[in-house]
Amino acid sequence: MTRLEGGMSFQAPTPAQPLKIGTRGSPLALAQAYETRARLMAAFDLPEDAFEVVIIKVTGDMIQDRPLKAIGGKGLFTREIEEDLLAGKIDIAVHSMKDMPTIQPDGLSLDTYLPREDVRDAFISPTLGSIAELAQGAVVGTSSLRRRAQLLNRRPDLDVVEFRGNVQTRLKKLDDGVAECTFLATAGLKRLGRDDVPATPVEPEDMLPAVAQGAIGIERRTDDARMAEMLTAIHDTPTGQRLAAERAFLEALDGSCETPIAGLAVLQGDQLHLRGEVLRPDGSEALNGERKGPISEGAEMGKSLAKELLERAGDGFFDWHEH
Repeated sequence: MTRLEGGMSFQAPTPAQPLKIGTRGSPLALAQAYETRARLMAAFDLPEDAFEVVIIKVTGDMIQDRPLKAIGGKGLFTREIEEDLLAGKIDIAVHSMKDMPTIQPDGLSLDTYLPREDVRDAFISPTLGSIAELAQGAVVGTSSLRRRAQLLNRRPDLDVVEFRGNVQTRLKKLDDGVAECTFLATAGLKRLGRDDVPATPVEPEDMLPAVAQGAIGIERRTDDARMAEMLTAIHDTPTGQRLAAERAFLEALDGSCETPIAGLAVLQGDQLHLRGEVLRPDGSEALNGERKGPISEGAEMGKSLAKELLERAGDGFFDWHEH
């Protein structure tokens, strides 16, 4: 038995009965699973072989030739993993929080977050250092509807093309001349240790990131008291406070892969500053707003900001949104 502070105890995982960590199979997903494992090992003084990393194939990784919105949206990166979690094939699931729908399936809880990495987007180009350096009509590759809309809002002249795949795939496409630049999350490059990538961080003032970008979430079965206890030891409270505001904003906007939405919460002492943005997919219009207030009111601020932007948008703004 392993004893936690406060006297609670549980059966610790062992090499004979390892804790099974479910994840996608991409290099970045594996890096996030290994970080989770390392934090649990350190928190409970456990050996590496007390854990088993289980790779689960998900639809979003298997279909690479079509935009996400054409094949079903965000759940494509989580559905199969969550099915295995509910079935007891794995004990926890590790996710990139920006891929996660705002509503959990019945029986699953997502309330553990690791310390958040750099939230910024990264401008990736072998020859250029910023968006401003792109020539008129330059070809830009991205699979993100948010990035596409933000780019076209600033630079309607750009030719934005679909650009899916993991970090390695996208870098090869750049080398092959498919596009002059692309964008990746700075957090992903840092977690992969890819200092070799020609990346320039883009400040949030220039490109507000995706909701929850840079954050790793750990999902468990709601009724699994053992996992709830263990995960408490590695949960990062400030990250949770920021995501509470950002994800409340996203949920109130009915956010999905068809909706270009950006949001970022920053803690300033005991205050939280939330910025949000919604855009038309073609970038022809962008609406921005912000809220500041006590950290404890983060979720309420998220809902309030979403309500304001919806009201300012009016009926016509969301005509393109598919329900």
